[in-house]
Amino acid sequence: MDTLFMGDDRKDGGRRGGRGGRSGGGEGGGKGRGRSRKPRDKGADKEPERVRTVSEPEGGWSQESFELDKTFAELGLKKEVVDAIDKLGFKHPTKIQAELIPLAMTGVDILGQAKTGTGKTAAFGLPLLHMIQKGDSMIAIILAPTRELAVQIKQDIEELSGETGIKVCAIYGGQSINVQAEQLRKGPEIIVGTPGRVLDMIDRGFLNLHDIEFAVLDEVDRMLDIGFRDDIRKILGHCPEDRQTIFVSATFTDEIEKLARKFMHEPTKLEVSSGALTVDLVQQAYVTVEPWDKRRMLAHVLTHEEPALTIVFCRMKRTVDSVVRYLERKDIEAHAIHGDLSQSKRNQVMSKFRSGKLSVLVASDLASRGIDVEGITHVVNYDLPEDPDIYVHRIGRTARAGRKGHAWSLVTPAQGSLLTEIELLVNAEIPARTYDDFEPRERPEDWKDEPTG
Repeated sequence: MDTLFMGDDRKDGGRRGGRGGRSGGGEGGGKGRGRSRKPRDKGADKEPERVRTVSEPEGGWSQESFELDKTFAELGLKKEVVDAIDKLGFKHPTKIQAELIPLAMTGVDILGQAKTGTGKTAAFGLPLLHMIQKGDSMIAIILAPTRELAVQIKQDIEELSGETGIKVCAIYGGQSINVQAEQLRKGPEIIVGTPGRVLDMIDRGFLNLHDIEFAVLDEVDRMLDIGFRDDIRKILGHCPEDRQTIFVSATFTDEIEKLARKFMHEPTKLEVSSGALTVDLVQQAYVTVEPWDKRRMLAHVLTHEEPALTIVFCRMKRTVDSVVRYLERKDIEAHAIHGDLSQSKRNQVMSKFRSGKLSVLVASDLASRGIDVEGITHVVNYDLPEDPDIYVHRIGRTARAGRKGHAWSLVTPAQGSLLTEIELLVNAEIPARTYDDFEPRERPEDWKDEPTG
């Protein structure tokens, strides 16, 4: 691992333990963080003063991406947290975890670059579980762009919390405000939420952030893309200035840097430099098919290959529903995930998928954000995305933690140039796959071309 760290002024101790005496794990009173910081100069226009670079392997994150010479205990995490990690079967941190966890425990603000699939939730979640004590009501807030990701983060941190007794509450649109208000009244230590609902709960008087000591923004680039900039500014404005702030983003943009300069105090930038954008362990292929035959081809592929756990990606919600109905007529059990589903239905579907009782999930891109399920064996691009970067994000759902995975794309004859763009981005020629036992049909007389293919 190549590491570049300039101006490393970290010290042992720092901000470890609980509220009031965190630096030494003492029982001292007060809600202070145990460190003093100069007031933030809101007019400052400074770049982060420290830069740490973690190089991503050329083939992407695989088994070699783990720090096999380190254990979680060696990162300085307290025993209850390490015990919970051991029970979950995790032995070694990923490289981003090995870098971010001890850095976060010193209390510095961090501008961290991390992609989905690198273990980023544990990278910021474990330091929180280490530093927070049971009873530190509403001391940490984590913002996420979508309700799916918010729920996923809550579930992950609850699993990692073990016997710490730390409670996590998720607040997001699509669920009763009164139900979530009651959860907040119970005083959870960690709040996870989407910006819109968090701001709504503040405005209604159900939530105040006066005691927040930790603020984490996950997928901050996505939140800005969706249009949450003003909400983020308002939420951080409700938090004490003397807090630790962590931004996690797949990319660093000028807008993110500007936000960091306003709301962070001399942040350390933790960068992951990418080599090739795809994962070596993903076997990619494409199947040429006429648009009117795509549903038949998808059913043929799923029947022929018998994948264990599959996500099928479509561009539009109506395509998702159409594909699910067709697969069900072909006796292939599949469920949809898109924005029109109620939260209870989404939770039911995801629970079934995670447990392996459901093998095929059909999803739109936006609704799939936050779906981080272990053991996904196949990704199918029913609709080839217009943006090649989305293709990379989709296929990154498989081939996690050293496992092999498969990514197939249904490509119409008119999409040759788009396929070429994807190949240029991933720096690889994607091979064609044919099925001799599949009989193409002539174009139906009532067929109408649609943007969904």
